[in-house]
Amino acid sequence: MKRRFYGATYLLDAIGNKLGIAQDLKACFPEAHKQIQSLAYYLTLETDSPLFRFGKWHALHKHPCDGPIPSQLSSELFASIAEAQREQFFRRQGRRRMEKEYWAYDITSISSYSELLKQVQYGMNKEHDRLPQINLAMVFGEQSNLPFYYRRLAGNIPDSKSVRQLLADLNLFNLPKLKLVTDRGFYSKDNINGLYKDHVKFLIATNTSLKLIRENLNPIYDDFRSFEHYNEKYELYTRTVRTMWDYSERRPYKGDTFTAKKRLYIHYYYNIDRAADDEKAFDRRLIALQRELESGKRIPEHETLYQKYFDVKETPERGIKATVVAEAVREAKRYYGFFTLITNETMDVTTALEIYRNKDVVEKAFGNLKERLSMRRTLVSSQRSLDGKLFIQFIALIYLSYIKKRMQDRGLFKAYTIQTLLDRLDVIECYEHPGHKPRVGEILEKQKRIYRDLGIDPPASL
Repeated sequence: MKRRFYGATYLLDAIGNKLGIAQDLKACFPEAHKQIQSLAYYLTLETDSPLFRFGKWHALHKHPCDGPIPSQLSSELFASIAEAQREQFFRRQGRRRMEKEYWAYDITSISSYSELLKQVQYGMNKEHDRLPQINLAMVFGEQSNLPFYYRRLAGNIPDSKSVRQLLADLNLFNLPKLKLVTDRGFYSKDNINGLYKDHVKFLIATNTSLKLIRENLNPIYDDFRSFEHYNEKYELYTRTVRTMWDYSERRPYKGDTFTAKKRLYIHYYYNIDRAADDEKAFDRRLIALQRELESGKRIPEHETLYQKYFDVKETPERGIKATVVAEAVREAKRYYGFFTLITNETMDVTTALEIYRNKDVVEKAFGNLKERLSMRRTLVSSQRSLDGKLFIQFIALIYLSYIKKRMQDRGLFKAYTIQTLLDRLDVIECYEHPGHKPRVGEILEKQKRIYRDLGIDPPASL
């Protein structure tokens, strides 16, 4: 008789069937789908445990492949996962979850100890790590909170340069009615033109310094903070302006540039507390700059600011006197407290804000990927091994994301962390006798409630 832990792996079995992960892996990886699932289960359940300890975990748990996966075999498995198979999996998963929701898109950096990988480059590391890095772009459903797609980028590729390649990739999947939500790092004229060209609905944060943003804000600026524009729920003043985007498209086959006007909505938000904080910080900065000037201790990097905000005079009697240029200061402070979203889809200003705020699901997922799934720094030395390991960790991330979303929806974080909840189920045992169906041991009511809160029927026990 075999006696092994089953409660947590049963949960992942049920989630995999519910989301179609098991079926899609089997279709895309007919020879290796069970090994991929088992490694993903291990990464999900055993946070911070290196893969060489899989053998011990296997001996104690019932899982899909039901056999050991030594380090050499896992390395061979990573290297065997082909790009075409991964794309087929993305396509199948995307079609299962193509709901009326926006896809949140963002990029994170993953440091690497190996400079032998082609795309490991020094770039703008978002965690200020001094190691070279690769970038990982990921697409998430902002309502379902489930990851759908990722791609690896060279470490020196800026965010704004990645959108057109993303659109090209998603076009290959033949997914209808794409909707993307991104932060301001992805804004560029080329990207907006590309989104219009591909008929993609978008919601993108923008910088208030943009000419388009200020030109449309100025006519409504004076009465922006009137009572009728106050949003009590979010404690913000809000307005929406319908305007036109100057669309342009280079047509090499005709040797010309096509131009047109496209409908665009700008959602404006004003946070009075943020404006006050920004203004105080700016005033403190002006005081520091004034002291630098009048003490004669000018800093070369601040010369542009000196010229913009101060008139400087020097006399033998009074020495150096720096006077603030009032008009320049007023202009700088005029847009404090504002932030903006632009979209080509009709929606009210509150809906736009809620969709955008849900975008942080990607940032939280990157946290899970780096911390829980041990991807803060990669140790693999070959490109194919890296790609295979990333894919299996992506599969684990789907399971984690489902669990986290259900825990949030059901208020389970008041009583559990993800790990303590999984540990609570992991102790449920399974008894296996040759020639007989496995039997599940006793399940407590609290454990049954956890399964139901996660949208899963508890396993049948004695």
